[in-house]
Parts: sequence; C-alpha cells; structure tokens
Amino acid sequence: MTTHVLDAALGRPAVGVPVRLEAADGSLVASGSTDSDGRLRSLGPSALEPGVYRLVFDIAAYHGPDAFYPTITVEFRFSEGHYHVPILLSPFAYSTYRGS
Repeated sequence: MTTHVLDAALGRPAVGVPVRLEAADGSLVASGSTDSDGRLRSLGPSALEPGVYRLVFDIAAYHGPDAFYPTITVEFRFSEGHYHVPILLSPFAYSTYRGS
C-alpha cells in the first residue's frame, strides 16, 4: 500500500501529512507520514487480507487547525496486489483515484 499527497494550490508535494491505514472496524493496521516528495512509500504489512480498508489523512496537521477538511477518509475494497491511492489536495477540494 502506498500513497502520495500533492498540494494542487501550491503546486508541490504535501510534506509531513500523517496517514493511517485502518481496517473496516477502525483498528489501526499501519501509520506513517508523507516524505519530502509527498509520498508514503510503504504503508502496512507486506500483504493485506482481502477486505475493506480506509486511509485517513490528517489534513489539519498540514493545513492547520482551521482546515476546511481536517481529515480525508478514503474507504476502498482491497482484493490483491499493490494499491496506490493518491490525494490531490487544495484548501477547499480534493480528489483521489486508484493509481499505479
């Protein structure tokens, strides 16, 4: 599992964004923060069981306590292989997709 957070408003990577990988029941699977390139290159165990998971991005840690989106939660169904779920971020909008 990997992710990438890009700040579209500033045109640069979002550095230091805390990210949690949670199971469907809310239990913590793994956590980390984006690096100087806005990437979290490895999140979680080397293999996940098939099921529903969510990535929780702590946007308030990046945009500050008045962030319009204090957190962004992306829920997805994992089946097998490598998943890359990036976030394109601005102060009042975000988008996500399954990357490669």
